[in-house]
Amino acid sequence: MFHTVQRVDGRVLWANLHLLFWLSLMPVTTAFMGENHFAAVPVAVYGFDLVMCTTAYSILVIALHRQHGPDTAFAKAIGRDRKGRISLAVYIAAVGLTFLDRWIGVALYVAVALIWLVPDTRFARVIEK
Repeated sequence: MFHTVQRVDGRVLWANLHLLFWLSLMPVTTAFMGENHFAAVPVAVYGFDLVMCTTAYSILVIALHRQHGPDTAFAKAIGRDRKGRISLAVYIAAVGLTFLDRWIGVALYVAVALIWLVPDTRFARVIEK
């Protein structure tokens, strides 16, 4: 993604730090979930961290889009970001459904991971041109 970016400003730097903060909590929330044998609250906390990571990524994308405008390589590569929006919606639903049955939440987290298993080639295609 950053290969298509021409410049960054303070907003982009703060948005990137925000994303890195939530990503840094992933080992903690994963361990919390594992140590408690996938109990509902730890699974929901893990999901909340996933929601925040996805939200922070979206904020970073918005900051970069504002910095570069709609007619740049970045804007063309990011497109409508359907997978990102779907991921956020599924994560939010999973956090709520975790309290109904913890395995529904876990299954939805795995489903989103499987969606992203297919490599995202949007930026590679733009860079090649």
